[in-house]
Amino acid sequence: MSINRRRFFLFSGLAVGATAATALARTQSTPKSAANATTSPSTPSPIPVSQKTRSPNRVALGPDGLFAPQRGDIRIAIISDLNSAYGATDYLPEVAQGIALLPDWQPDLVLCGGDMVAGQSLDLSQPQVEAMWSAFDEKILAPIRTAQLPFALAIGNHDGSSYQNNGEFVYVLDRQETAKYWAGHQSDTQITFVEAAAFPFHYSFKQNNIFYLVWDASSANIPAEQVDWANRALSSPEAQNADLRIVMGHLPLYAVAQKRDRPGEFLNQADELRALLERHQVHTYISGHHHAYFPGKAGELNTLHAGALGSGPKALLSSTADPFQTLTIMDLFLDTASTVYTTYNMNTMAVVDPQTLPLEIVGPNGRELRQDVA
Repeated sequence: MSINRRRFFLFSGLAVGATAATALARTQSTPKSAANATTSPSTPSPIPVSQKTRSPNRVALGPDGLFAPQRGDIRIAIISDLNSAYGATDYLPEVAQGIALLPDWQPDLVLCGGDMVAGQSLDLSQPQVEAMWSAFDEKILAPIRTAQLPFALAIGNHDGSSYQNNGEFVYVLDRQETAKYWAGHQSDTQITFVEAAAFPFHYSFKQNNIFYLVWDASSANIPAEQVDWANRALSSPEAQNADLRIVMGHLPLYAVAQKRDRPGEFLNQADELRALLERHQVHTYISGHHHAYFPGKAGELNTLHAGALGSGPKALLSSTADPFQTLTIMDLFLDTASTVYTTYNMNTMAVVDPQTLPLEIVGPNGRELRQDVA
């Protein structure tokens, strides 16, 4: 069944603690001609641990002691910006906890929006960059691999920035070591590639009849030839016959976070790139880099700004709320053409209430509404 993106709904969880009362806010996203409606069902009963197993009955699934969202037909765990200080070979406790909990949500796929290691410093030596990727392999990819969870990634600016000066990559060592590491671990991703000649920098794959395109948004410029490739890939039968199309890259189209609202921190020609995705009816563009969670929409495109699971979370533009680290569980319900985001504040383990986020964010290069706002 091919799903029309305009028919998708967004359901989001309200703030829930391990011992606090739980509730769900259901926000229906309708075409522009219709009004949006919001309802708040009664508090659900706690889910017995015995029911937290994979089931065709769409039971609630999650780690013990946390709010357990109802599992969709397809579940995606979304993480991003895991790294710490330049050259670091360790990760914050929130990162370790999030990775350890991933199997309990039983996702069909784990997506990482980039910045898996802490490069992008010309002072780092080749052994130091190698050591960071070894640490990533041990502390991040190995647990995911052991749990047999398919894993897809976007390259971040701290992994292998595509920034160029006079036509030459500035961070050559980073890109070389990134390419070398993933050449030896491509099979560990357990994903079904459609195009992988340029993996891990840009590639496409299909999983559970959803078509994913990952482009190299590790700097503000996506080269014209890669935009042409994306256009061809998204118009291919593999993409157009899929139930859903999702695109992922590290830098967002539009700025949403404080201290990231300057050129170089978001994609150049954002409106043109968004028009390309809209033309091919891409449902969602997933990005990281801004270290702030925001489920937005620009024009006909949904945007998911994954917050940072690692260090340096940032506040949203126009927000006075304290920043926090996040991990998002995205559930897709194909029979009703609906999608659910359950995003955990990894500092408190509560579920983020979308009503606490700004109604809109106006940045230097564009404007995004919160997804439930007409």
